[in-house]
Amino acid sequence: MAINKLAANSDYERIVIASAIASRILLLFLIVFWRSLVSPYDTSASLNPACLIDSSSSPLAGQPVLFPRIGSAIESSIVWDGVHFVRIAECGYEYEKSYAFLPLLPLCISFLSRTVLLPLVPVIGHRAVLGLSGYLINNIAFVLAARYLFRLSHIILKDAEAAMRASILFCFNPASIFYSSLYTESLYSLFSLGGLYHLMSGRNCVSALWLALSSCARSNGVLNAGYICFLSMHWACDALLLKKCFRRALQVLITGALNCVCIFAPFVVFQAYGYYNICSGRLPDEMRPWCKARVPLLYNFVQSHYWGVGFLRYFRFEQLPNFLLASPILSLAFFSIVHYGKSRPKLLLSVGFQATAEDRNSAAMLYFPERVPRPSMPRHMVASSSGLQGNQNLRRKKQIIGQDPAKLPVEDKTFNGSGYSSAFVIPFILHMGFMAATAIFVMHVQVATRFLSASPPLYWFASYVMVNPGRFKRWGYIIWAYSVAYILLGSLLFSNFYPFT
Repeated sequence: MAINKLAANSDYERIVIASAIASRILLLFLIVFWRSLVSPYDTSASLNPACLIDSSSSPLAGQPVLFPRIGSAIESSIVWDGVHFVRIAECGYEYEKSYAFLPLLPLCISFLSRTVLLPLVPVIGHRAVLGLSGYLINNIAFVLAARYLFRLSHIILKDAEAAMRASILFCFNPASIFYSSLYTESLYSLFSLGGLYHLMSGRNCVSALWLALSSCARSNGVLNAGYICFLSMHWACDALLLKKCFRRALQVLITGALNCVCIFAPFVVFQAYGYYNICSGRLPDEMRPWCKARVPLLYNFVQSHYWGVGFLRYFRFEQLPNFLLASPILSLAFFSIVHYGKSRPKLLLSVGFQATAEDRNSAAMLYFPERVPRPSMPRHMVASSSGLQGNQNLRRKKQIIGQDPAKLPVEDKTFNGSGYSSAFVIPFILHMGFMAATAIFVMHVQVATRFLSASPPLYWFASYVMVNPGRFKRWGYIIWAYSVAYILLGSLLFSNFYPFT
C-alpha cells in the first residue's frame, strides 16, 4: 500500500512539473503573439549606452553579429525592471537608484552569459545574450519552484492531490508573466519555497542557506526569517516548559538567532556595499542625505526618493484604479486568512500555543522536532507513510450551502490534523498577512499581485475551495477565470511596455 502511495505521489509531482513547463511555453507563445499584433508603447528598450564604470567589461560588445534581427528582437523584449537587471549584469551598479534591485539575478545573468552562453555573443550580440540568460534562468527556476511548492504542500496538507491542485494553480498564477520575464519572482520563489521545504523537512542549516539566497533576490526575503523565529519559539517553549531543560531551550534560541542572521546577512552586506560605493571617502557636503542617517539604509531611501514608497503615500484618489487592479489577490488573501481564523480561532490567536494533542501529533515538526522521522524515502513523501491517517480526511466533504469564501464551513475535528486547517499553516498565514498589509499600506498596491504570488496559503485555500461541493464550485471557476484573465492581460500589456501590476 505504501509503495502505491509513493508511486502516486511521484505521478502527481510529474504532473506538476509538466504543468509548469506547459505554462512557460504558453507564456512564451502569448508574448510572441501579442508583440506581433500590438506595437509597443515605448520602443526605446533596445537603447544601450556604454557603461559608465567600465566600458570594456565585454570585449565582444559592439562587434557585428551574425543574426542582428534575432538579437534585436530579444533586446526589445527587455522592458520595465528588466532593463535595470540587464544593465546591472553588464555594467554593475552605476546609479544610486540601481541599488533598489538586489544582486542575485544580475549575478546569475552575468555568470551564465560569460560561461555557457558566451559562444552566442558573436551570433546575436552581448546584450541579447544577457537577456536570453535571464529568461533561461527564470523559466528554469520557475519549474523548480513549482516542484518545491508541491513537496512543501504535501508536507503541510498531508494530501498529495491537494498539493498537486495547489501547485498547478501556482503554475498558472495571475502574476505568471513576471515569472517568465527578467524579474526576480522566479528566483525568489525557488529559494523561499525550497528553503521552507527543507525547514519543514528538518534540515535547518540547509534551509537557512536557501532562505538567505531568497533575501539576496528580493528584499522581502528577510521576512522568511520569521519562520525560523516561529519554530524556534515553539521548540524553546517545548524544551523549557514541558521538559524543564533550560540548556536545550537556550541552544534552540541561539541556533535560531544564528540562522536568522544568516538570512539577513546578504541584504545587510548589500547595504554596506552601497554605502562604501556612494558614501565612503566623501566630504560631509558631498554626501547624500541617507549617508548621514543614524542607520544609513540605501534601499529604503531609494524606494522612497525615486519611487515614492512609504506608509499611506499611495492612498490618493488617482490611485484607485491600481487598488482595483490589486483587489482580487488581496481579496483572496483576506478570505483565506478569515476562513482559517474562523476554523481555528484559538490556535491562530495564540500563535499555535493553544494546540490540541491532535495538532501536536500531526504537526510534529512544529512542536516536537526530535520526532521528525528520518526515513530513506524522499522527505516530501514522509507525511503519506508516517502512520498519520489525515490523507483520507479531506475526501469526507460536508454538503454545504455556500455564500462566499469567507463563510466556508468550519471544519470538523477530524479535519484538523491535515488540510488547510492544519496547525502547520499558522506561520504561513502570519507571513502572508504581514505581506498583504505591507502591500496595501506601504508599497505601490498594484505590485501586490506579484508580491503575494509566492505565498503558499493562497494556493492551498484556492485548492480547498475548488473541491467543495455545491455552489462553492463557482468560486473555483472565478479563481481560474481571474488567473486566465490576468495571464492574458499581463502578457499583452507587460510585454508591450504598457503599465501592469
